Amino acid sequence: MQRRQFMTTAAAVCGVLAAPQWASAQTAKGPLRIIVPYTAGGSIDVSVRRIAERLEPVLGTILVENRPGAGGGIGMNAIARAPADGLTVGIAAVATNAINPWLFKNLPYDAEKDFAPITQMTRIPNLLVMNAEVAKREGIETFDDFMAYAKRNSGKLSYGSGGNGSAGHLAGEIFKRETGLDIVHVPYNGGAPSQLALLSQQVDFTFDNLSSAAANIRAGKLKPLAVTTLERSQLLPELPPVADVIPGFAIDTWWGLVAPAGTPADVVQTLNKHFVQALHSPEVMKTYGDMMMDTVTSTPQEFGEFMAKERARYEQIVKISGASVD
Repeated sequence: MQRRQFMTTAAAVCGVLAAPQWASAQTAKGPLRIIVPYTAGGSIDVSVRRIAERLEPVLGTILVENRPGAGGGIGMNAIARAPADGLTVGIAAVATNAINPWLFKNLPYDAEKDFAPITQMTRIPNLLVMNAEVAKREGIETFDDFMAYAKRNSGKLSYGSGGNGSAGHLAGEIFKRETGLDIVHVPYNGGAPSQLALLSQQVDFTFDNLSSAAANIRAGKLKPLAVTTLERSQLLPELPPVADVIPGFAIDTWWGLVAPAGTPADVVQTLNKHFVQALHSPEVMKTYGDMMMDTVTSTPQEFGEFMAKERARYEQIVKISGASVD
């Protein structure tokens, strides 16, 4: 019995000291680290931690590390500068890898060259939402009602966002430009303060992320009126797209997994296989569904091509919005 216990303990120690199965070098030791370039508790962080829990029996200990700041730039820079040995991966999102390259004049990372795509994880529609109490008072039940209301009150309305250059800000500026409405933008330090401002009637509407707004929609505090995807969303099929009024209008939220550039292709493929399997597991899909998120997976090549297309698309959107961060 003692010999068996010794052998088990020795095997466990060797398992810790040896390179993990997905790592590229025999000198690579330690747990898998996933860097999230945003604060803890948000929808990205929660979704990543659910994946980590699902994968720990397969990959061993997984550490989720939050590195917020500079619009996600601090965390993305940490991913880009990490050793390309398969032990550090991170989250690339629409803001960090499609919007920031055109928004920030001095970005500390290269969104095109510094990362090896692994897989997309999700895509979530943004919504045009109002305070439900105000919508009821103004007789607004549909997107058409809102458009009529906005035209009657052009020059009097304001919309909130999570900050200059955020998806909500860009959506608002394109909306203003294409409709010709005079609406004031009020930036806040993050999506949560922006939503709080809407709930307290400090602003008239926002373009919010469905995952973020879902709880207050269910509670009857927010009134969703339209989605910002090109077509109706499976998550809220009753809502029309803003594209019905503004052809081609599409600003939504996505994120996925990347590794530092130079991570060997076989390591990327192994991580892709494990994360895609986890994303399609019943437990994770239920969590994502409860958070009002669509699960989306891809090959590394597909995710890289998708991000390249998104960067090209947002170059024009950021220019139109006039947003800039020094």
